This record gives sequence, structure tokens and C-alpha cells, in this order.
Amino acid sequence: MKRKNVISAISNIKVLISLLKRLTLVLLLFTLLRIIFYVFNLEHYEEMTFSHFLRIMQGGIKFDISAIMFINFLYIFLFLLPFPFKYNRKYQSFLKYLFLIPNSIALAVNMGDVFYFDFILKRSTVDVFIFAGESNILKLFSLFFIDYWYGVLIGIFLIFILIFAYNRINLQKPKFKFGIYYYISGIIILAVSGFLSVMGMRGSFVKKTFPITLGDAGMYVNKTEEMALVLNTPFTIMKTLEKSSLDEKHYFNEEELTNFFSPVHKVDTGKFFNNMNVVIIVMESFSREYIGSLNTDIENGNYKGYTPFLDSLISESKVFIRTFANGRISIEALPAITSSIPSTIQSHVTSPYASNRFYGLGNLLKKKGYHTSFFHGAPKGALGLDAFMKFSGYEHLYSMKEYGNDDDFDDAWGLWDEPFFQFFADKLNSFKKPFHSVFFSLSSHHPYKVPDKYKGKFKEGTLPIHKSVQYSDMALKKFFDKISDKAWYNNTLFVITADHSAVSYLKKYNSSVGKYAIPIVLYSPSDTLLTGTDSIVAQQIDIMPTVLGYLNYDKDFFSFGNDLLKENIKPYAVNYLNDTYQIIINDFMLQYRNEKIVGFYNYEKDYALKNNLIDKYPEKQAYLEKKLKAFIQDYNHRMITDRLFIKE
Repeated sequence: MKRKNVISAISNIKVLISLLKRLTLVLLLFTLLRIIFYVFNLEHYEEMTFSHFLRIMQGGIKFDISAIMFINFLYIFLFLLPFPFKYNRKYQSFLKYLFLIPNSIALAVNMGDVFYFDFILKRSTVDVFIFAGESNILKLFSLFFIDYWYGVLIGIFLIFILIFAYNRINLQKPKFKFGIYYYISGIIILAVSGFLSVMGMRGSFVKKTFPITLGDAGMYVNKTEEMALVLNTPFTIMKTLEKSSLDEKHYFNEEELTNFFSPVHKVDTGKFFNNMNVVIIVMESFSREYIGSLNTDIENGNYKGYTPFLDSLISESKVFIRTFANGRISIEALPAITSSIPSTIQSHVTSPYASNRFYGLGNLLKKKGYHTSFFHGAPKGALGLDAFMKFSGYEHLYSMKEYGNDDDFDDAWGLWDEPFFQFFADKLNSFKKPFHSVFFSLSSHHPYKVPDKYKGKFKEGTLPIHKSVQYSDMALKKFFDKISDKAWYNNTLFVITADHSAVSYLKKYNSSVGKYAIPIVLYSPSDTLLTGTDSIVAQQIDIMPTVLGYLNYDKDFFSFGNDLLKENIKPYAVNYLNDTYQIIINDFMLQYRNEKIVGFYNYEKDYALKNNLIDKYPEKQAYLEKKLKAFIQDYNHRMITDRLFIKE
């Protein structure tokens, strides 16, 4: 009798061992993918030591186990059920697919981020799902697969290993009559396994601790960029699905908060409103790195860049040479640029606060009688940008549909910049005055193609994007050529900026500061005083208040940014990456995560961010910390309470 009891328990233990072998297999493949991630992104981790890499690998196991437990929780439960039917061939076949399909997808998204990381400097999050609704999503994926075909082969090979090894781990039905001891031992193993699975999801076996988050990866890193190496993509997607809301912060009382930060802009109502036309041009992926006139310190002043026309325009414009994007992806750019709303833990347009009331440039200028419009040469409704811009007061929307000629489709994202810029010029000429229009270019985006007729016309550069940047710069030139003789041209303020930066070649820009560097150019043909360079720190959310200030807007308004043309402002730039806030003031940058300072750098002297200066300059550090905390407290409170506006 005792022998039968032992055999019953052993049979359940064998089932558990089979399960552990399969889960360990997935864990090993996740670990291998972390090594692959590191190898393909070495330029971001040049200072990595072997001992530090081992610590990152050790930390990564915790996040991998959490993701694997989430992905396989149902499989674990069904696999360990202590009932004879689980040995049924059809039941085991069902379990096989329940295991292989989710885990193959997990391996695939991990592999995809090996290459996507270079674009966004983080693991993919819930924002990636905004692409799922794109009408040309299959085309975009196919182009990505073609460019990174070797990554596809590696991914397929890893999935093959998963399938092959799964089939080699057999589960055989025991040759005895199932009795009470079989069921009791099976239930105990199921209960213990369930408890351990939940603890694995939480990332801790201590009940009092909170489940691990993205920010906990900071325990294993020296730099923010390294957090992506600790994390895995299934984990970041699942955790950002959970973490979509903000928390109230109480760092300061109301009076103290106002002293450090206030988004309410009081204006001089005695000035005459100047109803000039306003045109904002957002150039896709136009990193500051690519613009020669903004990099005169490179190559002993011989660096030419890839934007000859923009360089010539900059010589006649007001340009801010220390400008930073507020985000890393396109859907974070337009809320910042047009409505002075930065994104933090989630892109504004995909967050629970997307329906909050606010009044950006489109709303405010439309009230002043402006004709408002938005041009984006992608398919109608791409990335949800049309919906946001419509909500933001841009009444007339122009996309591929309104353009009406698919012959100019680039076979990827949308219309080539050159013809769509020409279409833009024609439309501006037909609008009633004054008008305010926003144009979002496309062509300087992966897969970095140029029209066939221009192949061989542009210099190669050091990165594939350099040719498409030159093409877009040429398209911008032809746009200005076409409008420069129009009657409305001299009465127009042009703002040229970028949605975000892109891949880097120059080491100066290969850091968590440099990767946000973009241009902001203000150009008014009739204003000879609006010229020169300014070294104050600027950001995308400064564009709206700067434009309103230039027009002498005569009502108080709400903006998280500054009027860059106003005297005695306190300029700053803020962004959020890998669960880390980053604030830039003057020459210094501070990083803040999990309620503590994790980095403080003089990025102008130390562009690679090698020397962490925490506590070396206490007064400067304290000021940046207070400014950032004030921003976070005010931002979170206003988002949560729907107060992104001034009550009239």
C-alpha cells in the first residue's frame, strides 16, 4: 500500500519536473535574447564591464520569471490538474499550442525590440498597440522584416528550438490505477505551484512588498539606457497595460508649488494682437545631429550635416541650439508641440487622460478667427493623430485620402514629402487669412527610402537615414520656393522642429540627453529682429507659449512650457524614459526614479554621461530636484482632476 502511495506521488512529481523543464527552456531563451540584445546594441553600452553585465543578467532573471509566469499561468494550472484526463492525447495537444503560441509571440516581440530599441531607447510598451490598427501595418512589418532579415532568421531559429525541445520533453501516463493519494499529492503540488507562480509574477517572495515594476530594473543599472537590457518586452507591455494612471504627489504646499512651477501664463492685455499666419512644420526624425549649422563644434567646424536648405534658413532665423523633444515617438510629439502637453508614463493620446479638456494653439487661434488645418501624408486616421488634432481645434484635416493620388505613395508610411509639401503650399494659398496650419512630414522615417528618380542624387552619409533626411530637406526647400512670392508669405511665422530624434552616429548624441536633441527654428520673412542663436534650454512644449507670445495673444492661457522670447524666464526641459524622469536646466541634467535621484550630470562637459555627480553640487542638484518635483506634482494633479485649462 505504501509503495503505491509513493508511486502516485512520484508520478505527480514527474509531471512537475516536465513542467519545470519547459519553463526553464523559455527562461534560457529569454536570457539568450538578452545577450543578443546586448550584442546588437553595443554602441549604447560601450562602457559595460563583464561584472556589471553579469549583474544585469542576474537582475534580468527576476523580470523574465515574472513575464514567463504571467504568460504561462493558465498553462501551468491546466498542466498540473491532478486528473487522469490530462494524459489524453487531444488534451495534451491543446496544452502544446497553449504553451507554444504565447511563448513564441513573447520570443518574437523580444527579438523585435533588439532592433527597435535604437529608435526609441526603451523596450516597447503598450503604446505599440496603436500601430495595430494601421491600414498598412502588414506592409510596415514586411519592410521591417526585410531590413532586419537576419533578426527574423534568429527569431525563427529560437522558436524552432522551443518547439523541438518541447516535443522532446515527454509526459507519459502512469501505469497504475489512480487513487486518493494521487489526487491529494497532485492538489498539493498544484497549490504550491500556484503560490510560487504568483510570487514569481510579483518578483518577490515577501508578501509585504509591491509587485515589481519597470522602475525596479534601476536597481541593476548605472545608466537609464541599461534598464532596457534588464527588462524584457512582454514584461514592459504587460506592466504598462496595468500602469496607465498617475498618482497624486504632495511634495509642496500650494504656495511653495507656485514659486517653483506654474503653468498659468499671464499676458499683457495692453498689447495689440498680431494676427499673423502661423505655420508649424514638424520634420520626421530630424535629429539635431543631422543639422550642420547646429554642430559647429564637430570635426573642427568642418561638419556639414545633411540639411543644406535648413542650414540656410537657420542663418536668417531665430534658433535655439539646446532644444529637446519631450518624447521618443511620434504620437508624443503633437500634444507637446501644439498644446504644450508632454507625455510621462504613457503617451497622452493613449492615456486615460486623452479626453481631458485643454486649449492648445488650434483651439485658441480658431477662437481668434483663424482657419486651422493639419496635414499628414499617411492614411486617414493614422496613429490616432487626426482624432487628437481635431479635438485640438484643427478643423480641416488633410491625409492621403484628401491628396487623392496614390501614385505618390512611398509603399510604407504614406506620401512622399516632395509632392505633399507642394500640395500643402497650394492649400495654404487657398485658405482664408489668417490661417494656422501644422504639417507633419513622413519620408525621413524607416525604411529610409527616396523616390527612384532621386537614387544616387544624395550623398551616402554614415547612416541609412541620411539620404532620406537630405530628400526631406530638399522637399522643404521646394516648399519655400513655391510660397516665397505669395502675398501672405511675409505675414507668416514659420516654426520648424522635429517630432523626435532618430538613430545616432556622433557619440555626442548617443546618450539619454543627446537622444532627445532636436531643432526649434523660428522664421518670419519680414522680421529682421527674429534672428540669431540662443543657448537657453528649450523643449517642444515651449513652442505654443512662444508662438502666442510672439502674436501678443491677449488672454491668459495654460501651458507647461515657457515663452522662449520672453525675458527672465526659467527655462527647463523634461522627459520620461524607462520609468525615469529627466530634467535639464542650463548645463545640468538630473534623473529621478522611484522617489530618489539616480543621476546628476554636467551633460555639456560630459556628453557621454560617464561621471555621476550626485551630491557634488548640492545647491544645483537641489534646485533641479525641486523643479522636477514641482512639475510632477502639478502635472499629475492637473491630469487627474482635468484642469489643463484656465477657467473663464
